[in-house]
Amino acid sequence: MGNQGKNNIQLGVFVLAGFLVLVLFLSKIGKQHHLFGTDFELKTTASRVGGLIEGGNVRFSGIQAGTVKSIKIVNDTTFEITFNVDDKVRPFILKNAVTAIGTDGLMGNKILNISPVSGTSKPVTDGDMLAAQKLTSIDQMMSTLSRTNINIASISEIIKRDLLKLDSGGLMKVLNSGALADNINSSVIYLRSATDNARRLTGAMNEMVSQTKQGRGTLGMLLTDTVFEGKLKQSLFKIESAGDQVNQTSIKLNTMISKLDNDLNDGHGSIAVLLKDTLVARNIAETISNMKKGTYSFDQNMEALKHNFLFRGYFRRQEKQQAKAQQPRLSDQ
Repeated sequence: MGNQGKNNIQLGVFVLAGFLVLVLFLSKIGKQHHLFGTDFELKTTASRVGGLIEGGNVRFSGIQAGTVKSIKIVNDTTFEITFNVDDKVRPFILKNAVTAIGTDGLMGNKILNISPVSGTSKPVTDGDMLAAQKLTSIDQMMSTLSRTNINIASISEIIKRDLLKLDSGGLMKVLNSGALADNINSSVIYLRSATDNARRLTGAMNEMVSQTKQGRGTLGMLLTDTVFEGKLKQSLFKIESAGDQVNQTSIKLNTMISKLDNDLNDGHGSIAVLLKDTLVARNIAETISNMKKGTYSFDQNMEALKHNFLFRGYFRRQEKQQAKAQQPRLSDQ
């Protein structure tokens, strides 16, 4: 009996020890501790753990690299996360790598991701603190999405109210009117025609400018031909000289007219005497009358001489000579 009790106790101890080993083994497997390998410890911080727990997976560039050892609250906005990483991954994790809390799949458990950063740095050592990458959590995204939905609902309500006002107003009637469409089409046609005219005008102006640059046409000759330019300058100089002469002549005429006007008003000079002195005018009239009378008397005397027997032969010879002189002219006719 005594040996049987002793054997039972030994069996119970052996079973209990096996059970404890099994529990420890399962715990190691659950936490993915390396039973036959070595690991080292790293740390990081986060403002929100977002459901990350001790024993959670740690991945480096998507590869399983370790597990979360502990999560400690530093203050109300900072959490310190300590995690173990397989020593085989040590050469590939640099000191400038960053950490971020992610999700294993769309609805999976939270994990800690280690991401490399471009640049040169040394590999991490045991106990190094890695920087945290600022990412937007799902809760923050959902909160932002909720606010966005509320804003969209408010905007759609305002648009709906405005559309109802437009539908009940006269603007929709105007827009639905066929006459408005016809007017718009006509305006577009006129605008197209005006655009074509402007294009043709621009082409003509470009051609004119091109001809001017090449020295063709009057304007081009004026701008490019130096000989023509010199002649034009000479012509302008002559016109200016002629203008100066005309101006001087006008000054002289004005002076002469002013002097004549003064002489007429003062009664000086021959013209003033002829125009204003009545005695001189009367003498001139009597002289002209006497000249007319003397001319008439001279004509009478010459007529009397023609009939005088002493001079009759002379005047007849003069008449014959005049008649002979006129005969060739008549024969020519």
